[in-house]
Amino acid sequence: MNMAAALAPAATALRSPKGAIAGGWLLLVILGAILAPWLTPYGYDVQNLPGAFQPPNAQHWLGTDEFGRDLLTRLLYGARTSLSVSAVAIGISVTAGLILGAVAGYFGGRLDRAVTVVVDLTWSFPEILVALILVAIVGPGVTGTLAAIGVAYLAQFTRLARAQIMAIRAETYVEAARSLGASDAFILFRHLIPNTLSPVLVAAMLATGDAIILEATLGFFGLGAQPPIPSWGAMMSSGTAQLFRAPGIILFPGLCVAATVVAINLYGDALVRALDIRSRARTH
Repeated sequence: MNMAAALAPAATALRSPKGAIAGGWLLLVILGAILAPWLTPYGYDVQNLPGAFQPPNAQHWLGTDEFGRDLLTRLLYGARTSLSVSAVAIGISVTAGLILGAVAGYFGGRLDRAVTVVVDLTWSFPEILVALILVAIVGPGVTGTLAAIGVAYLAQFTRLARAQIMAIRAETYVEAARSLGASDAFILFRHLIPNTLSPVLVAAMLATGDAIILEATLGFFGLGAQPPIPSWGAMMSSGTAQLFRAPGIILFPGLCVAATVVAINLYGDALVRALDIRSRARTH
């Protein structure tokens, strides 16, 4: 599959109104996170106590927080933290789950049963509980959050990859490859796993929205990125004490989380329609 063919569904998803709006917002947030050092003249950790609690004005478009730090600057850098942590954690979870589920679904037997038992065990607990346990073990911070989110969603992708592999492992092209002497590893990585990528990647995109909420939740409880590194969840946590004096401190990052998660889900739905996954699933 070449790059143009891989990007075609993403471009098709942008043709629908909700896909275009959602994609536009996501592009805006991603560009803001990447270009944050060039979009604002302020540092995210530079305090100016005499300028604390300023309302939106010409110098500070969204005002300042309790330490006089520019809120827009911290939102941009917070997007960098929240998006990168969530995306990297889901990427790790997808990679591990895809390989683990593919191997279990292809070989079956005791390996499949062992993987299924472990996956079902972790699947029975809410993601937030798994994340809290892992953060308690690893420790708060970016590394702990990455591990927590990655493990919390591992079962979802393992189960999905396993189901996809089991559905296509008896296809004619697989038997043909095996009869020609292809190894199990070649069949898995050359034929089976590429044919499971579409639903897995769409599920990964939708899970990224949930991961952003989970990262914000951990940050709200002080278990995510540690100060002075900003994240949307940590900003909301610090804003609770200033709710009536400066509601923007908690309102703006909360709106960013909500808008980004809604945009991911809307674009993901448009991508599902572009890939025609549901109708293909009904025909198999």
